[in-house]
Amino acid sequence: MTLFPVPLRKSIATVTLSGSLPQKLQAAADAGFDGVEIFEDDLLQFPGTPAEVRRMAADLGLQIVLYQPLRDFEAMPGGLSAAELARAGRKFDAMEQLGVDLALVCSNVQDAALDDPARAAADLHALAEAAARRGLRLGYEALAWGRHVRRWRQAWDIVQRAGHPALGLMLDSFHTLALGDTLHGLDAVPAGRIFFVQLADAPRMPLDVRTWSRHHRNFPGQGDLPVVGFTRAVLRAGYRGPLSLEVFNDAFRVAPPLPVARDGLRSLAWLEAVTNGAPVAAARAGGAALAAR
Repeated sequence: MTLFPVPLRKSIATVTLSGSLPQKLQAAADAGFDGVEIFEDDLLQFPGTPAEVRRMAADLGLQIVLYQPLRDFEAMPGGLSAAELARAGRKFDAMEQLGVDLALVCSNVQDAALDDPARAAADLHALAEAAARRGLRLGYEALAWGRHVRRWRQAWDIVQRAGHPALGLMLDSFHTLALGDTLHGLDAVPAGRIFFVQLADAPRMPLDVRTWSRHHRNFPGQGDLPVVGFTRAVLRAGYRGPLSLEVFNDAFRVAPPLPVARDGLRSLAWLEAVTNGAPVAAARAGGAALAAR
């Protein structure tokens, strides 16, 4: 069965690459990516305006597909405050200037966060309503070290409770697979409610999941996680949006950005091939050098 009837758009998060934001964008374009996720820290360190970043990406033929992340908004004592909505509003300002309509909202990691899905849903509904008034959307992602929401099914339950069309589900292969979870049951989620998919592999390591995630991810096919099965499940569920690489890796942060970007694109070509039935070992060839760094 061919799950990639046509190639899907391929994207990379700027956090994956070294250098300044212009250097990261140039590397992504030169490698052949269709789009980029703009990591907030990269934007904050850029001396120009978000509108300049938008023009730079457009000149390079890149679509800005995601702005990330929005953190620690939901399920705090007292509900979503006016100050928090104002904080979100400033991020929405940046999104409008960047020309991107989708932002990632991470599940709350604060100790004070409440274990209250109804409260989380109400807060995210209010946040999504504020976004929707500006033509923007939000994708809710379960962080593997979230205070209470760590698995995608919990995130989907909260998205359903929120019941807002501008709020959907974000899926990340690392956050799912690092916990030993699967995407069993994803076919019950309407394809249009899966707003975005991020991909990363990783070697098995005896570390806490946050440290493992922040320093030792790598590209699909270069680690021990079942990323092929994850991707097949996403495509069988009907997702046809971008496949995007979000890889936190200490070696990538000091390597020249273009070879890393090229290997990232190669990894997505590998993933596409094996998802469609190519032999894994044959398709994997070409990524060993950077995987071993």
